[in-house]
Amino acid sequence: MMDIDDAISNGASQSRIIGQKVLRPRQQVEELLRKAILSGQVRATERLPAETELARQFSVSRPTIREALSALESQGLIFKVPGAGGGSFVQTVDHHALGQVVQESMHNLLSLGSVSFAEVSMVRQYLEVPAVALAAINRTDDDLEELDTIMEEQRTRSVDDPMIADLDARFHIAIARMSGNRILASLVYALHSESEPVSYLDLSPDVGRETFAQHRSIVKAIAAGDPLAGEVAIAEHLTYLREHLKAREEAQRV
Repeated sequence: MMDIDDAISNGASQSRIIGQKVLRPRQQVEELLRKAILSGQVRATERLPAETELARQFSVSRPTIREALSALESQGLIFKVPGAGGGSFVQTVDHHALGQVVQESMHNLLSLGSVSFAEVSMVRQYLEVPAVALAAINRTDDDLEELDTIMEEQRTRSVDDPMIADLDARFHIAIARMSGNRILASLVYALHSESEPVSYLDLSPDVGRETFAQHRSIVKAIAAGDPLAGEVAIAEHLTYLREHLKAREEAQRV
């Protein structure tokens, strides 16, 4: 015969789990708005109701609504427009938005020292090598024309021109886009924005000529439709930049 203690123990082990974590009002509002956005109930570029209306619908205070909206904005799901005709609008959740969100998160991690510049640069190389290979396969005549335009601008500018860093970013991001893989392109955009060595390098004329020659080798491989040559060229280029930056940092510590 089962005694009382056994009965209690057996009943506890067979009890149904019906509870779940109770969310705070701000978390509940955030979660419900996120579901509305991701399910398509509220569409891209559509303006959300005003804070006062959302507070009425959710039966919470305006500060609670404001906190929930700020959380959604930090996640890249909405964006805010100031002014009389402004408000909170649903972000177009595509690869561009993904790149921006990743770039902002990476910026915060680097600023806090949670990850190192070297770590970001290494991951960037692992992504850009296949990106160049895919660009060699998928590039169009218009893509090659775009690269030629960027290269011509780079050729005619001195190493101390403030546009050099922007042109370098355009070069690498354009190639990633030519890969045809939008997720890969968005990640290269994010990592390049936060690990742009040209912004930190002491660009001498010799370094400028060498990096330009490396860019030319990359473009030549893409134009020839040679993915293997493209992989070799981009790997040599990124390794050169990373080692040059490392040498400069070590010299500054001496």
